[in-house]
Amino acid sequence: MTDEVLVARDGGVGRIRLNRPKAIHALTHGMVKAITDALLEWRSDDVIVAVMIDHAEGRGFCAGGDIRMLAESAAGDCVDAERFYFDEYRMNHLLFVYEKPIVAFIDGITMGGGVGLSLPSRYRVATERTVFAMPETGIGLFPDVGGGWFLPRLPGRSGIWLASTGGRIDGADCVTLGIATHFIASDRLDDVKARIIADPARLEAILDAANETLSASAISELRADIDRLFASDRYEDILAALRADGGEWAEKQLGQLAAKSPQTIKVALRQLAEGAAKSSFADNMRMEYRIACHVIRRPDFVEGVRAVIVDKDNAPRWNPATPEGVTKELVESLFAPLPASKEWTPLPELGA
Repeated sequence: MTDEVLVARDGGVGRIRLNRPKAIHALTHGMVKAITDALLEWRSDDVIVAVMIDHAEGRGFCAGGDIRMLAESAAGDCVDAERFYFDEYRMNHLLFVYEKPIVAFIDGITMGGGVGLSLPSRYRVATERTVFAMPETGIGLFPDVGGGWFLPRLPGRSGIWLASTGGRIDGADCVTLGIATHFIASDRLDDVKARIIADPARLEAILDAANETLSASAISELRADIDRLFASDRYEDILAALRADGGEWAEKQLGQLAAKSPQTIKVALRQLAEGAAKSSFADNMRMEYRIACHVIRRPDFVEGVRAVIVDKDNAPRWNPATPEGVTKELVESLFAPLPASKEWTPLPELGA
């Protein structure tokens, strides 16, 4: 087991604690494998009644994946990146179909890979410190780890807004949209976790008893504008609607979108449209793996990581540089099937 994730049994609870505080617990391949191995072991362990996922220390739950490794691999033969995505998506799927209840405490920054850890879990607990986002279009990627399944199933067009702009929302917003199932103040989490460990069979009742009623959320005030201005699955139509509106919020969204990769925004819009029609989470993950294998070979990913994470000049040179330059043929190529031997499959232990 890697010490980057702490795996332990605590009574009838299987505990998974992310432990890379300097990287805001961003997932490495070793962490993905350790989490998957623990979950598989606990499936058949009658002592383990429930699973708890949280982080050991630091200011966030999980900021994403090991982006530097992925970009370095993408600049080369892509082998390590493909292995990471293949195994990460298997972990996401395992969480989604897991027979025993899993609760993820999304206390603090929860982005990218952290979303893939939490949203497939049966219970998701947000706090006043939660900052939730899917910012992948800003580095030439797309909202993966199940984003194609979860985001289009959020109320109205909120998932499309989150996917395209990389918009950040707080814990109250997460509850309003159904991203979180519960809201509990961060200073009460230790007590709640202790209660669950003492009586894991009552996990849901313990969470319900600790749940706080929220009076309002910022996203509630924005829903009408989001649904109206992000109504189309065509990027050019969204831009036209925002420009025609001319309001302060619409102008802010235009500014956010201008910094994103036109290619991956168009990919995300199609991904969510197709994901909404998928009949199983596994089918969605198969689609996302195809996209991942193709997108990492396009120039925008390496360039986005250079601009945002490595050089930090925040001046990516996207290729194509405009939405109009991203043709239907290009987008279509990024959804193309892989050779049969490379297609994504669920874990063989699941019998799927």
